[in-house]
Amino acid sequence: MKKNNIIGTCVDLTSEGLGVIKLYNQTIFVNALLIGESAEIEILYRNKGVAYGKIVKLINKSSDRVNPSCQISSSCGGCTFQNATYDYELRFKTNKVKDALNRIGHIDVKVNDCLKADKITYYRNKIQVPFARDGKKIIYGFYKSNTHRIIPFNDCNIQDQRASKILSTIKDLMESMHIEPYNEDNRSGVIRHILIRTSYHYDEVMVVIISNQDTFPSRNNFVTQLVKMHPNIKTVIQNTNPRDTNVILGEKEKILYGRGYIKDKILDLDFYISSKSFFQVHPLQVELLYSKAFELAKLNKDDVLLDAYAGVGTIGAIASKYVKHVVSVEVVKEAVDDMKENIKLNNITNMTPICEDCTKYLFETNNKFDVVILDPPRKGSTETFLKSLLKNRPNKIIYISCDPATLARDLTYLINDYNIDVIQPLDMFPRSFHVETIVLLSLKQPKK
Repeated sequence: MKKNNIIGTCVDLTSEGLGVIKLYNQTIFVNALLIGESAEIEILYRNKGVAYGKIVKLINKSSDRVNPSCQISSSCGGCTFQNATYDYELRFKTNKVKDALNRIGHIDVKVNDCLKADKITYYRNKIQVPFARDGKKIIYGFYKSNTHRIIPFNDCNIQDQRASKILSTIKDLMESMHIEPYNEDNRSGVIRHILIRTSYHYDEVMVVIISNQDTFPSRNNFVTQLVKMHPNIKTVIQNTNPRDTNVILGEKEKILYGRGYIKDKILDLDFYISSKSFFQVHPLQVELLYSKAFELAKLNKDDVLLDAYAGVGTIGAIASKYVKHVVSVEVVKEAVDDMKENIKLNNITNMTPICEDCTKYLFETNNKFDVVILDPPRKGSTETFLKSLLKNRPNKIIYISCDPATLARDLTYLINDYNIDVIQPLDMFPRSFHVETIVLLSLKQPKK
C-alpha cells in the first residue's frame, strides 16, 4: 500500500451519493463506495477540512454491488449508481428525502418508499455535449466532475440511442467538412455544444448546434447531409453563443431546417417542444409523476387551479380535463408561446396562459384558487411566492420538487398553516443521485 493511502469503511452516503469514511477525526468522500464496504483509498485532494479519494482496491464488497453496464461510469461522473443494484439506489433516494426534511426543515413526517422506474436505461430525451479537438481528432462527451476535461463516449446508456448515433455522425461530418470545434483557450473554432432532444412517442428528433458565430463554412451542406443520414431529424436549429461563459445556450437562434420544434405525448395529450422548453427528461416517469400528483390532489370539476412555474403547460393542460379552470403562469416567453400552441393543439378551452413571474402574479392577483400545483426549478420557490400562497389560502397544494434540500426549506414556510399529508419520492432520474418528490399539503382547519 502506498504511504499516503488509507484503509477505511463506508459508513454513510452524501446527498450526492458519495461514500463517507470517518477516520482519525477526518471525513473522506469517495466516489462509488457503498455503505459497509471497506477499501484502500488514495487521497486525491483536500478542501475545507475534508478529503476526496478514489478506490484503489476493494477489501470487501457489498451484496448490493454490481458490475457497471457503462464503460466510462467511473470517469464520467454522470451516473452515481451504475455500480449498485437498483433497490440500493431507491433506498438511497427515499433516505435522501427523509434526511433533507429532518436536517434542513426539522420536519418529522412519514416518507413513502421511492416509486421505481420501469425503464432505467436509454431513457433521457435530452442530451447536450461539448465538442473539442484532442490532437488530430475531434471528440465529444461529458465533462468529468469539477473539470473541463471531456470524457468521450460512443454510447451513453441513459441517453436515447438515437441521439448517440446522431452525435457520431456530427463528429464525422465536422471532420470531413473541416468544421472546427470551439477552443475555449483561444476562443477559436465554431461548434461549442450539440443539444439533441428526442420524442418518445413519435420518431422525431431536434438538433441544436450551439456555435461561437452566426454562420460557418459548409453549414448548409452540413445540415443537408445530417438530415439525409438521419431522416427522423425534424428540425435543426443554430443557437449562437459568442460569450465567454459556462452557460450553454445563447440568446440568438435561427431555424436551419424544419419547423423549429418536435412533438411528444404525455398521457393522452400532445405537446410541442422547442429548444429552450422545459420538458421532463424521462418520458415514462413523467406520466407516473403527473398521474400520482392528480390522484393525490383529488381534483374535481368545481376546482380553479393555479399551475405555477408552468413551463410549456404540461401539468395545466393535463389537469384541465379534471377541473373548472386552470391558470398556468410561466416567466419564459418562449415557453409560454409553446404553451399557447399546446392549448390550441389539444383544443383546451378552460386554460389561461400567463407570461409572468409566478411570484409577482400570485402577489398581485385577486383570483382565489382551490388547488395550486407548483413545480419550481432546482433552486426551489421564493419566500415571497410562499407568503403569497399563504395569503391566497388554497385548500390543497401539490409541491413537485427535484431537490429535497430546497423542498425542505420551502415547506418550513407552509407547515404552520398546512398539514403535510403525503410525501412521495419518485425516481425521475435513474442511475443518478437526483430524486423527484411529490408533496400533498392541505389547509389546516381553524380550531373551534
